[in-house]
Amino acid sequence: MKRLLEFAGFIALVQGVLGLLHEFTDWHVGLVRRIGFLDGYEVYASVALIVLALALFAAAESRKAD
Repeated sequence: MKRLLEFAGFIALVQGVLGLLHEFTDWHVGLVRRIGFLDGYEVYASVALIVLALALFAAAESRKAD
């Protein structure tokens, strides 16, 4: 379970950073920009993904190793 939480946290962190990169540099990367109902809220969604990643990493640290 610990590895699954770490993997999900890594994916969330990467997508959050890529979403912010897209917003501030106009690189066409990440999945956040492709989700239609987030139109106009991409920065908030990217920051939320980064916060989610930190929470997942904290949850993984609190678990014992499998």
